[in-house]
Amino acid sequence: MVDKINISEIRKTAENYYKNGDFYCSESIIKTLKDVFKPEIGDEVVALASGFPVGMGNAGCTCGAVVGAQMSLGLIFGRQKAKGKEVEKTMELSKEIHDIFKNDNKTLCCRILTKDMKLGSKVHMTQCVKFTGDMTEAAAKIIARELSIETEEGIIEPIKKKQLFSKFFRK
Repeated sequence: MVDKINISEIRKTAENYYKNGDFYCSESIIKTLKDVFKPEIGDEVVALASGFPVGMGNAGCTCGAVVGAQMSLGLIFGRQKAKGKEVEKTMELSKEIHDIFKNDNKTLCCRILTKDMKLGSKVHMTQCVKFTGDMTEAAAKIIARELSIETEEGIIEPIKKKQLFSKFFRK
């Protein structure tokens, strides 16, 4: 396992995969985070994310960047055996990703997020590159926090449930 990571570089890598047309959002996130945290796993895992871009296979549903980040958390923390209890932690962390995106963007619906945008236009690319970077960064920080991996900002302290609640429901 890695001892120290650079969140800014991780974010830039994922954004560049998307910006350069190498991968879509979910694939960019899986590829980047897999390379950082699970390099022994082959790139075949990137194919698992290929159905999620543009809101679940161009259906306009859940943003593929959110799904890619959640899949990355599953790659690191998910269960591999029937009835494995790891699923509980993975679901908790996946909800955290969901809540971060929703708090920042008000919706996860790709159709709403890209309303009146032409796929591949400058405005679409700018927004989706940002979403890819945001979700890669959020997932990398969660992984670093949960595994006590040092970042360029130091060790990320665990969020207590009370802090998380107040973060989202501050008045």
